[in-house]
Amino acid sequence: MAEITASLVKELRERTGAGMMDCKKALTEANGDIELAIENMRKSGAIKAAKKAGNVAADGVIKTKIDGNYGIILEVNCQTDFVAKDAGFQAFADKVLDAAVAGKITDVEVLKAQFEEERVALVAKIGENINIRRVAALEGDVLGSYQHGARIGVLVAAKGADEELVKHIAMHVAASKPEFIKPEDVSAEVVEKEYQVQLDIAMQSGKPKEIAEKMVEGRMKEIHRRSFSDRSAVRYGTKQNCWSAAERA
Repeated sequence: MAEITASLVKELRERTGAGMMDCKKALTEANGDIELAIENMRKSGAIKAAKKAGNVAADGVIKTKIDGNYGIILEVNCQTDFVAKDAGFQAFADKVLDAAVAGKITDVEVLKAQFEEERVALVAKIGENINIRRVAALEGDVLGSYQHGARIGVLVAAKGADEELVKHIAMHVAASKPEFIKPEDVSAEVVEKEYQVQLDIAMQSGKPKEIAEKMVEGRMKEIHRRSFSDRSAVRYGTKQNCWSAAERA
């Protein structure tokens, strides 16, 4: 039996919005496999129930910074919206971001070690746990970023595109949250897993398997609509959508 650590429970809470005990139970049943736990929670409706009950994920900020052809996107967590707006917390996140860009640091553990002393001091001052959660970088001919509020941030790298188009792409990604670039990028493994999830949900409705399978066929068409190309919005000020413009760039 895998050890169910507090950090694993916390990550599942952040990703699903479910309660602590529900997350711990799901992880125990999944033998510590967080992806399997999420899949099982989807099947049982636990995630939907948690959202309806008003449970929310951890708070914090997502920040982006571009320096030439190199950009960083960073997430720093706290516990409440109040602290997320605190000047001290914002300054800490900005300092971590600047260091990540300057040193081209993409290993979150390196950032955590570098800022642990400052983090501990800030926790003592503010009274909430603070965590440098994740960091990623992109390099490209043209970079663009977009932020919507404190919790949605997008970083885009492109080749042969203008800055305005890259900005529109970033805005569209923030609004539509695509999981893939094109429908053909959806792997057979993802399709099969989604099929099993949807079949289990349909079977729980009490329908015969034959009818449930037909219901799932309709739902499976939605998986290919999770791509950027299928969700691409019209580029502001033109009749051309972002995907068509990106293909021509």
